[in-house]
Amino acid sequence: MERVRYRRLQWLFAVVLAALALLTWRLGEIQIEEHALYAAAKLSQNTVEVSLEPMPRGRILDRNLYDLTGRHTAFRVVIVPPLVQDHDLVVRGLAEILAVDEAEVRSRLDKAGILPYPVSRAQKVQILDYGWAGVAVLPVTLRYGPEPLAVHTVGHLGPYLPAHDGDLAVEGAAYETGALVGKAGIERMYEAELRGFHPGAVARVYLDARGKPLPGLGLVVETGKADDGRRDVRLTLDYHIQKIVEEIMDREVPSGAVVVLDIATGDVLALASRPSYHPLKVGAYLDSGVKDVFVNQALGLFQPGSIFKIAVAAAALEEGLVTPDSTFFCSGYRDRLVSCWLPEGHGEITFSQAFAESCNPVFARVALTLGSERLIAYAERLRLDQQALIGFDSAPDDRQDFGLIARPFNLANAGVGQGSVLLTPVQITALVAAIGREGVHIPPRLVSEVRHRNRAVTTFEAGRPERIMSAATARALAEMMALVTAEGQGIKAEVPGWGSAGKTSTAQTGGEGNHAWFSGYVPVAEPRYAITVLVRGGASGGETAAPVFRAIAERIMAEVPPPCLE
Repeated sequence: MERVRYRRLQWLFAVVLAALALLTWRLGEIQIEEHALYAAAKLSQNTVEVSLEPMPRGRILDRNLYDLTGRHTAFRVVIVPPLVQDHDLVVRGLAEILAVDEAEVRSRLDKAGILPYPVSRAQKVQILDYGWAGVAVLPVTLRYGPEPLAVHTVGHLGPYLPAHDGDLAVEGAAYETGALVGKAGIERMYEAELRGFHPGAVARVYLDARGKPLPGLGLVVETGKADDGRRDVRLTLDYHIQKIVEEIMDREVPSGAVVVLDIATGDVLALASRPSYHPLKVGAYLDSGVKDVFVNQALGLFQPGSIFKIAVAAAALEEGLVTPDSTFFCSGYRDRLVSCWLPEGHGEITFSQAFAESCNPVFARVALTLGSERLIAYAERLRLDQQALIGFDSAPDDRQDFGLIARPFNLANAGVGQGSVLLTPVQITALVAAIGREGVHIPPRLVSEVRHRNRAVTTFEAGRPERIMSAATARALAEMMALVTAEGQGIKAEVPGWGSAGKTSTAQTGGEGNHAWFSGYVPVAEPRYAITVLVRGGASGGETAAPVFRAIAERIMAEVPPPCLE
């Protein structure tokens, strides 16, 4: 009996000890890990607080640590209602100084916050001269500037909706409905790393037990908040190259995409899509009805047209089915396989000339000689089935299916990049870059690291080089691509002083009009940049896309130093 009682006491002691251990662990967690959270909650009960960083998040940086969002500090009017004494006087005065409607100011004066109007230095002086209690002009950190870059890549924010954004919840840090979260691009993909919980600065009024402002303190600005765990995401994009690309696209490309790759590393230096939008005005664009405004067309699938002839030529050369000097006959629109863009035909023509002149009948015949099995195998060997970017692992679009080439009547059309063949501008650029490396493919990279306190905490290594064609085949293709810009359909893409090489394409899409393409590299000797231009609704690759390529390549070569490799 004594033994049974002793065992019961042992069990009871163990249970009590475990309970005490759990209680101690929980108290420690509250005191250490959740102290800031509870302290902030207590503080919020005894103060009126206005965040001077309305969107507390980590930065999205380019390769040289420029902020791509346009994050900046600007003066804004800060209102703290408990301190305001004469509402009507303040409303009239602010409306007059800021040149805005009185009703707008009045509607915002009922709750603490920031007036969303720019404040000039002269306006700041006027407002401060009045000395209104509860009204201040303070520097506010704004996430997006007037002209943010790479918005389709960076993404935008929007209110948290549990039904749509439940996957963003992170253990121990649940969102409140309506909180701003990443909705697209890097903002969404790296939400857990980017988001912050405490602004870097606040304007605060301390209250007494009755909820009245403590006399003598007034408005207090507090800065240097404790670290809240937010991270910065560093991309491989180059701010200056991205800016050049977007400036030219705004003039020349109403709809389409441009991709620039660093041939030495495989890093994406520019990724741009049009039409574009401003991340602070998402609602206005939703209501505008503009087609594809939120679609990153640089990552979208399109019929590549004659640019796919690069892959067909690579396969035929590797298999020894042709040489650059092999001869063919083009009979123009009368050709029984595929009609040529030149009605009367090219007549007898070499394979190199057919590539430079983008002769469809020749490449339809070469595709038939290759056969669907070999052409599919080479499309995969050339890594044209890889849609992911390093650091940006989005779900692949299953519309890309090279197996469709094997279906009846598809092979000839596939030989000229029509029908079932779909590629993204990034995939095309990666293939062109591989030719610039004499047949070595490097997977494109978009994100290089996640940073915290100015050091990397997560690193995305550059892609592993892999030979996808022989050096001899790559050199033959390079010579053929140089012929395109020297005397072929891409002559308007020739870059004076540097030279260039590439391929034109005019993909017919039916009701949407043509997709005009040019993809190539610059300079022609020791290639540095691979660039792809897609102009949706363009006249032709040679007339519409090639000049855009030249304009971009000229400015990059003239204005941007060679990328600094770490």
